[in-house]
Amino acid sequence: MNQGKFQNKYRVSSIRAQWWDYGWNGAYFITICTQDRKHYFGEIQNNKMVLSEVGIIADILWYQIPSHHKNVELGDFVVMPNHIHGILIIDKQLDNANDVGMDFVQTGHALSQQSTEISSESNPGSQRFQNIGKNTISSIVGSYKSAVTKHANRLGYPHQWQKLFYDNIIRNNNDYQRISDYIVSNPENWSKDKFKTEDKSK
Repeated sequence: MNQGKFQNKYRVSSIRAQWWDYGWNGAYFITICTQDRKHYFGEIQNNKMVLSEVGIIADILWYQIPSHHKNVELGDFVVMPNHIHGILIIDKQLDNANDVGMDFVQTGHALSQQSTEISSESNPGSQRFQNIGKNTISSIVGSYKSAVTKHANRLGYPHQWQKLFYDNIIRNNNDYQRISDYIVSNPENWSKDKFKTEDKSK
């Protein structure tokens, strides 16, 4: 596979890879930004992230994803002032996984991109996470975004997500480690982060 493709990490996700089933097994690098890059989630102080109330909600609900979606595991994750980065791993059992998808898991992952926007409105009696469609990256991220917005609004905290989110299928172990390192070190590298903006939330 062309390793160079992976370097373009943040292609807008509306250009979807038609040949890829987003329910296939794989490790996915996810980035979700706030609307207009506002600092809803807190601030970086002394190279560490200090979470706001909404940032705490975003953090807690991410770690609850495996409780609401079968065969999903979490890699490294970080909440930044105006975006989150995380790794989602779909790991279905062999008899449930598509054969082509499994080949990619064993030999290296192919690049993809997609987008989703899920309404923040939900039935008050519904579950915390809305199960939208099958267990795909789109449904997982969409229900996470909806849950964060729902609970922020319920508690009276302002919050809006960007309509799109960004994802890449991680190709191999080396790329997985590189991305994990990037996520973990994101707060201390905030000054040169491509998503850095001045605080527009006030």
